[in-house]
Amino acid sequence: MIDLYYWPTPNGHKVTMFLEEAGLDYTLKPVNIGKGDQFRPDFLAIAPNNRMPAIVDHAPAGGGAPVSLFESGAILLYLAEKTGRFIAQDVAGRAEVLQWLFWQMGGLGPMLGQNHYFTQYAPEKVPYAIDRYLKETNRLYGVLDRRLADRPFLAGADYAIADMASYPWIVPYEKQGQRLEDFPNLRRWFEAIAERPATKAAYARAPEINPDFGKTMSEEAKKVMFGQTAATRG
Repeated sequence: MIDLYYWPTPNGHKVTMFLEEAGLDYTLKPVNIGKGDQFRPDFLAIAPNNRMPAIVDHAPAGGGAPVSLFESGAILLYLAEKTGRFIAQDVAGRAEVLQWLFWQMGGLGPMLGQNHYFTQYAPEKVPYAIDRYLKETNRLYGVLDRRLADRPFLAGADYAIADMASYPWIVPYEKQGQRLEDFPNLRRWFEAIAERPATKAAYARAPEINPDFGKTMSEEAKKVMFGQTAATRG
């Protein structure tokens, strides 16, 4: 059994997508990041960066004590290695998956996250910042589109953790100021993943955990989310 400390954000969806695809037993442990649950001592013991998702695997491969992990990319890699699924087993194929997983973690996620912040959440509109991140989002969409021109998935013929990592960040493409029709290869990939039963099942968990999923974030939640310093909590 795996405990998944979760809130329905792009990074949270990555892990539920894997767990549903692999058919692993898991229990959702809500971490309401708008109310400050990420600062609870019990959560910080698992995720010292006070960010979700995090997991505790009570039945790790090979036995032994439970394994706890934070960082969504590390979690996906751990689960892929645990199950032997959604990552190539040969050296070259594994490298293909990992480079696109790391690309998402280091580029796509952080840049689109800044897009979300400056276009939707910032208390004042900063035209330079908005323009900067809209353009960078567009550039990254172009990277994906070119990559997918001659292959169905990011690492080749097989669906992998790199795809699971990237897909949730494309879901809010309209809020990011992008049009999928401008990126036909990306659109084909996006629609194929959206139709997977495991993707649908993963996203169905969101309103179960957060009945306000998809609604506008409150001002109090914004203060909790975006006002953190080293001295804030924890």
